[in-house]
Amino acid sequence: MISVIGENGKNFEPKSGIGGIKSFMDKLKLPDVALENRQDLYSPIDLVGMGNIETPILLLAEEGTLFRVPARVGAKVSLDRASSRGIHMSRLYLLVQESLSSKTLSYTLLEDLSQEFLKTHKDLSRQAQIEVRFEAPLQRKALKSGNKAWRTYPVVLSVENTEGRAQIFVEVLVTYSSTCPASAALARQLIQENFKREFLSQEELSFEDVHQWLGSAEGVNATPHAQRSEARVKVQLTSSRDAFSFEDLIDVVEESLQTPVQGAVKRIDEQEFALRNGQNLMFCEDAVRRVKVLLDRVPEVTGYIVDVRHLESLHPHNAEATVKKGRVSGLTLR
Repeated sequence: MISVIGENGKNFEPKSGIGGIKSFMDKLKLPDVALENRQDLYSPIDLVGMGNIETPILLLAEEGTLFRVPARVGAKVSLDRASSRGIHMSRLYLLVQESLSSKTLSYTLLEDLSQEFLKTHKDLSRQAQIEVRFEAPLQRKALKSGNKAWRTYPVVLSVENTEGRAQIFVEVLVTYSSTCPASAALARQLIQENFKREFLSQEELSFEDVHQWLGSAEGVNATPHAQRSEARVKVQLTSSRDAFSFEDLIDVVEESLQTPVQGAVKRIDEQEFALRNGQNLMFCEDAVRRVKVLLDRVPEVTGYIVDVRHLESLHPHNAEATVKKGRVSGLTLR
């Protein structure tokens, strides 16, 4: 039997069973230092809360299939009342767990959740922020064959809510191939010189001779260098955001670059990939401009930041470029 000293100095023994234990715990009055009020000590805080909350989310695929995937969530509010020491973190945590694990992920769901953050912190907070970070499973078709393969794309969906006015942001990371234009020009020159050495002294030159030579290892004696590259793109969406999903943003980026990395391929797909690399030679400056051009054509996108990195095969360092529109900032994906 549990026994403690009661307020009158005598032993207090709770009744047995769940009801008795609950009554006993209610009488304990657990301390909560977050309720301390010291206006002379506590200044306002821009954002306070939790990061990296573990929770599953539900994603709806195009064909109607639901995927349950793990996610990491950031949930924060501002602390605007100077006399308050802290916020109610457990309220944010429970809202995240209850909503995101049981409802299909959408912009509307995140907006509603940010509004609930503010309701549970009435008179404490004017701003709320929620960020959901996950790997989106998407099935992609090969370039030429009938093959399909699953790819996962890092995605961050976030909402910034100020007194009921919500702003929606989508961030994705797309991996692609970039072939250096300067290296391609140098390789072409070497092939020309090689051709000159091979055939300059010949009085008669047939089409078949040249055709066979170009298809040999001796004929193409130099190739341009290419490298795996990354495009990190974050956009702000308008009120008609439901018409533009994170899948749409991934498609826009891949369409602009033309050389996204591939999953399962046959030789015909690999050959097509080589052709696309040859037809889409890109410095990092070219790549970032390509993405900008297509984003400027999307009416749902009001602002963006595009950051590309070419993980150089020639150098030990990267080639990088960034363009911005509006006040979008805070790229986080790596």
